[in-house]
Amino acid sequence: MKIAIVGAGAIGGFVGAKLALAGEDVTFMVRGANLEAIRANGIRLVAHDGAEATARNVAASNDYAATGPQDLVILATKAHQLEAVAASAPRLFGPDTAVVTMQNGIPYWYFHRHGGSLAGSRVASVDPTGAIGEAIPAGRVIGCVVYPAAELVAPGVVRHIEGDRFPMGELDGTTTPRVERVCGAFTRAGLKAPVLDDIRSEIWLKLWGNLTFNPISALSRATLVDICRYPPTRALAAAMMTEAQAVAAKLGVTFRVSIDKRIAGAERVGKHKTSMLQDIEAGREPEIEALVGSVVELGRLTGTPTPAIDSVYALVKLLAASLAEARAGR
Repeated sequence: MKIAIVGAGAIGGFVGAKLALAGEDVTFMVRGANLEAIRANGIRLVAHDGAEATARNVAASNDYAATGPQDLVILATKAHQLEAVAASAPRLFGPDTAVVTMQNGIPYWYFHRHGGSLAGSRVASVDPTGAIGEAIPAGRVIGCVVYPAAELVAPGVVRHIEGDRFPMGELDGTTTPRVERVCGAFTRAGLKAPVLDDIRSEIWLKLWGNLTFNPISALSRATLVDICRYPPTRALAAAMMTEAQAVAAKLGVTFRVSIDKRIAGAERVGKHKTSMLQDIEAGREPEIEALVGSVVELGRLTGTPTPAIDSVYALVKLLAASLAEARAGR
């Protein structure tokens, strides 16, 4: 398959390297140092056991028009970076191009083929102007939940920390030839990509943790195990999860694990800094709207009170605004 990876950060680099090493025709849509490094040396993948492999049979470009139509486009940027690439993405589309979205949180396409009174609604917190949905039609989209952890340790060099699961699903729950073809490519690359008939429930299961532990860690500067073992923050996480569960239930979503088990799973991860805390410490814009703001919005749309989530959302938004102001004043 001809596959374009939009963004060669940790996850995009990991997925692209695995697919290229399995023989797929991969092009990374990147800029700056990453572009030059991949063009010169390919992309190097360092496994969790220290083994290394370099995919040299890859292309790298920042010219979407020159790259042209692909069989598959993988959007591997963070949710708040999608709008910046949305206008260029259609240049990678042919008549049958599929798009796999790999953003955490509630996706812009959430209500496409959803059914019920909210079918077709736009999630304004993640697609404020509607530009993403217009440029990247939901009809092209295959939903995906990303479970692996990786880090970009240098331009063109990705270290895989753990995990290999990328469950996928059509937005209407059907099993189509295109989703089977995409999941087959991932499977041949050594990744686990089961086809799900309810991708939204899987999205909520991962969001359950991101919604709570990311902002709490950013505000407290604490790791997962610290949050889970400190009774007040453990209770706050449980309260936020309870509210999110109530919102999800009104949207027809059920969770296959309990809140206690979800928190216990986070505790077992240990002294891990969440991605939002890492962004705050590195001076990067944190991913707030897709992880927290979207749940606040869905609470309003479904008439579900979310007082704990609202409070944490307000605080982490203020933190991000204060840090942005400080950076601008430098």
